[in-house]
Amino acid sequence: MDFNQWGIIFQTAVRMSVPLVIVSLGGILSIKSGIVAMGLEGMMLMGAFVAAIVAYSTGSVLLGITASMMGGLIMSMILAVMVIQFKIDQVIGGVALNIMALGLTTLLLYIVWGNRGRSAWLPQVRTLDLPILGRMSPLFFVAIILCVAVWFLIFRTKWGLHLRMTGENPAAAVSVGIQVRRVKYTAMALCGVLAGLAGSYFSIDQLNIFTRNATAGRGFIALSICILGRYNPFGILAGSFLFGFFDALSISLQRFGIPGHLLQMIPYIVTLFVIVFGVRHVRAPMAIVKNLDVEY
Repeated sequence: MDFNQWGIIFQTAVRMSVPLVIVSLGGILSIKSGIVAMGLEGMMLMGAFVAAIVAYSTGSVLLGITASMMGGLIMSMILAVMVIQFKIDQVIGGVALNIMALGLTTLLLYIVWGNRGRSAWLPQVRTLDLPILGRMSPLFFVAIILCVAVWFLIFRTKWGLHLRMTGENPAAAVSVGIQVRRVKYTAMALCGVLAGLAGSYFSIDQLNIFTRNATAGRGFIALSICILGRYNPFGILAGSFLFGFFDALSISLQRFGIPGHLLQMIPYIVTLFVIVFGVRHVRAPMAIVKNLDVEY
């Protein structure tokens, strides 16, 4: 491949990394509160569908993006109630949410558009023509701003201190008067909003159509990015670009006659390697590691 082709791969990698950055930021907030962000996939998928149906009904991508955040918020609150109120196992609750989101969006896809596979053509976010990066979504700038904002929120605010203490030792947090339940619900709400926003990228931004299982496992990849980035907002920038690069590479290599299904496995194989080898060197919040059962 020549220099121009590598340039195209770089631009594609940046575009592919945008939703991964946004959803991973939500995952960090959830994990920092002591809740495994296993439901990111379902939040993203619901956000993508809600963005599609609202943009289709109103013709406004701005309303679609706003609605996507509300869709992700509702899904995150369902998971939060299951985990915080009823103390259901976090992993089981997250998997159940993902399955529910896939089934519900498929059903609604058929009800609204009479097709189980895809929607009608949708309004699409206008891209910006940037030097070096080429055609880029406005969500690229949103992702960068959110990285700084979430870092500041976690490491430079009183609420962020409460969040980290809740994730590390909820019993100690309760003993000093921190309202642990409120912190967890707030973190999950922010997680859902960001995941829903990332989901809109797959229906009215990168593409102008919603397809069944549009997010295609990106929520699980986001979990790996959180680990790879050591639960730091700036760390996930590099992690997201890495996965975006392999995603872009798999697309570029298809023209060499390599089977597409084989190439599509590359990002997920990288995910497995991160989970197997990356977890050993990254310390998660202790409340997740020990699965502490604390009354709060």
